[in-house]
Amino acid sequence: MRIAVTTPTGNVGRHVVATLLRAGVRPRVLARDPGRLAPEILREVDVVAVDQRDPEAVVAATAGVDALYWVDPPSAGEDPLADYGLATVSLVSAVEANGIERTVFQSSVGAEKRHGAGEIDGLAGTELALDALGATVTHLRCGYFFTNLELQLDAVRDGLIPVIWPLDQPLAWVAPRDIAETAVARLLWTGWSGRCVRAVHGPADLTWPQAAAIVSAATGRPLRVERVGDDAMRSLLRASGMTDGLVEAVIGMSTGLRDGFVPEQPRTPHTTTPTTLAAWAHDVLRPRL
Repeated sequence: MRIAVTTPTGNVGRHVVATLLRAGVRPRVLARDPGRLAPEILREVDVVAVDQRDPEAVVAATAGVDALYWVDPPSAGEDPLADYGLATVSLVSAVEANGIERTVFQSSVGAEKRHGAGEIDGLAGTELALDALGATVTHLRCGYFFTNLELQLDAVRDGLIPVIWPLDQPLAWVAPRDIAETAVARLLWTGWSGRCVRAVHGPADLTWPQAAAIVSAATGRPLRVERVGDDAMRSLLRASGMTDGLVEAVIGMSTGLRDGFVPEQPRTPHTTTPTTLAAWAHDVLRPRL
């Protein structure tokens, strides 16, 4: 079975690669910078250096594959949604030109809104483009990554995380490794076709104060959260070096999904995954603090 994997050094992609290797598959990995792959991984994969926003390069890199794991690459530019659109053109071109049998697309909870959810709107656009092709595709509607806390290490060390999400509104928290296991199961299984949507909700829905209490207990560091206004968060994000366009895209992911948003896919045994925030915080976050 020939499987291609994008973003092989990303939070989810690196686990997809490792899981495929354990399953006995030698994946083809599409990497913008192959030098970021660990030497021991480089020996076990077929690497193609490619920009995912270059349709001709992506078509060439995915020739002959049976299944594709696709992540729209993140954008740090002024117009993130335009960058998502460029990646979508590459993906659609590859699926159509190469007749790829199965595509697993890493989407997000909130993509079902289609509009009004900031950066998630870019993922919604990719979903719609694949659906219009009539491709055999699974859209993974993922919850809030545990690893987002690694982007806030200074705040965690200081013991206070500012958020614009309502403190009494729960959201699905999920480990990227669990997303990868779900993705690999779909990539390896040939007994499905058509359009599928599979939510990946993690083990539990948590409010931000509940998550902070769990992280505090697991790391041994006091941690609390404080809700701030949207403009205050904009100032914080701009101070971190984000462009104005990216700031609005990031802010929109929260403002578009708060105030009563309910995911299209309910929590079920199919959408619930095992890794707890406590286990992840103890094993991954604690050593980094």
